[in-house]
Amino acid sequence: MRVLVVEDDPVLRRTLAIALRAEGHTALTAADGRTALQACREDDPDLVVLDLGLPDLSGVEVLRSLRAWTRLPVIVLSARAESSDKVGALDDGADDYVTKPFGMEELLARVRAAGRRADVDVPVLETGSLRIDVGERRATRDGAPVRLTPHEWGLLEVLLRAPGRLVARADLLHEVWGPGYERETNYLRTYVATLRKKLEEDPAHPRHLITEPGIGYRFEP
Repeated sequence: MRVLVVEDDPVLRRTLAIALRAEGHTALTAADGRTALQACREDDPDLVVLDLGLPDLSGVEVLRSLRAWTRLPVIVLSARAESSDKVGALDDGADDYVTKPFGMEELLARVRAAGRRADVDVPVLETGSLRIDVGERRATRDGAPVRLTPHEWGLLEVLLRAPGRLVARADLLHEVWGPGYERETNYLRTYVATLRKKLEEDPAHPRHLITEPGIGYRFEP
């Protein structure tokens, strides 16, 4: 993969580039937001690792600019550990959020996971009044657009790769939130409940987002 590292700290920028190249990726680098946006348009990266604390534009401004024209996967790096900062970045379109300081192996695993999700061709699903296009990140119910967060899209994408088949809770958490989150089953309960409210005609009696208690979830077309 071609990975663009956007980081103003030259030591960390170089360390990340070396680690990515050791994994077999092509590492591109940018030290500020304007250079990053130019590189995204001209160098065609497959994924962006984006620090929020940049010297010119903020990382959030870069992220919002990218989301105006591309679904390129973006992993945010930040020293901000507050949940409100994470939620804000994810709602602005980040695919993942890594808090500094971080382990290099964890970051590389998240890069691999984001790359796998980006490479999978998930077909457009149309069932009853529901239409879901994961590639374009567009969903409608009865013709009306439905707004989903990046994590909600992540859950849907994993489930839609295996229509009608059970996906274990640990696998869902690992794919969507990354390594180390396999025990956070409360995340799944919360996000699946929200997805049902947005997508199901009767959220109390779901037809599509099915729970297998204590085991996992499946999407029934």
